[in-house]
Amino acid sequence: MSTIKESLLRFRESVQPKVTLVAVSKTKPTSDLEEAYEVGQRIFGENKIQEMTEKWETLPKDIEWHMIGHTQRNKVKYMAPYVDLIHSVDSPRLLKEINKQAKNNDRIINCLLQVHIAQEESKFGYDEQELITLLNDAAFKEYENIQIKGLMGMATFTDNEDQVRAEFKSLAATFNKIKTENLLDSRHEFTELSMGMTGDYKIALEEGSTMVRIGSAIFGNRNY
Repeated sequence: MSTIKESLLRFRESVQPKVTLVAVSKTKPTSDLEEAYEVGQRIFGENKIQEMTEKWETLPKDIEWHMIGHTQRNKVKYMAPYVDLIHSVDSPRLLKEINKQAKNNDRIINCLLQVHIAQEESKFGYDEQELITLLNDAAFKEYENIQIKGLMGMATFTDNEDQVRAEFKSLAATFNKIKTENLLDSRHEFTELSMGMTGDYKIALEEGSTMVRIGSAIFGNRNY
């Protein structure tokens, strides 16, 4: 059995069925994804729309494609026909464009709202007050072709586990606030908390993650 298959099976055994495993396949050839597919992996995460679209065109159509990278509005149209979940919705303008392109394709596109929890300025996302403002906005409530499934966040890239834990705790608190205060109407199935990657997923699971995004632990290091 290949290293990819072994790594994937071992990893799935350790986290499922508690959480959804997104196999982050960015920069990897389709042959690597095919190996993962052979042992039952059906959810893959990409951070470039063009690369994801090329893979979607080639690989089996029962794969769920998750867009996990920063998303440019002018490229949404290329993934709108097939993307299953967009993790990285970080602005009202992007949300508006996703709704527009979903409507053009007669689809409802699932989205996660990205929250900025890290101390790194390079990370994107809303803060809690911006989220609440968005959810109370009249224009947002008119969007009929998106479904908000939950929140996503990325912790600071650091060896300080206490800091990472605190950042995940803050994201989980925001998630729970939105749920308990019913800030979304019932058509939104607000159930997913996407946090945790190869280096910090164990902490994320302890803090309530329902979805982890794992790349190098499955596919090995990337050559950029």
